Amino acid sequence: MKNLHEWVWLWVLVGWTAMLSSSYAGAESGAKTEQVQIKDVEVRLSDRGPVVLLKAENRIIPIFVDPTVAGSIYGAVTGEKFPRPLSHDLMHAILTSFGGQVRQAVITFKGGTYYGALTVTMPGSSKVFDSRSSDAIALAIHFKAPILVGRDLLESAGQPAPGTKELSL
Repeated sequence: MKNLHEWVWLWVLVGWTAMLSSSYAGAESGAKTEQVQIKDVEVRLSDRGPVVLLKAENRIIPIFVDPTVAGSIYGAVTGEKFPRPLSHDLMHAILTSFGGQVRQAVITFKGGTYYGALTVTMPGSSKVFDSRSSDAIALAIHFKAPILVGRDLLESAGQPAPGTKELSL
């Protein structure tokens, strides 16, 4: 964290995320919604552990992840390599060697939990796999595939990005 404003902003995100499960009636309804592509992904540390920040349309969706997945996402975003491959590096290598690709990851929220739907194509076939949201994000980044969220999720879970008029501390 660079300054006090960022610490305060992250604390607001942490507190707000803790209250999310009670405010997702629209996002949990299962109704189809317009998809929004995530434009940027960051990994940060917080008092509650690593958090992945999905950014689109001046909004940020915080998703708390375990340290190993945070490291994998961070490495995929920055291009840094670990001395030994992590699970997502291995999956990327396996899929690539068989001509497979991750085409997209769709992140949803149900019952207080984020989910991932990972679309994988192999020569001649395509399949959608249920996954943890963090794994879907990590593999999408490894393959430079789009990460999508529903507009309803972006509006209900997304916090205004720092510097936007909606943010009030």
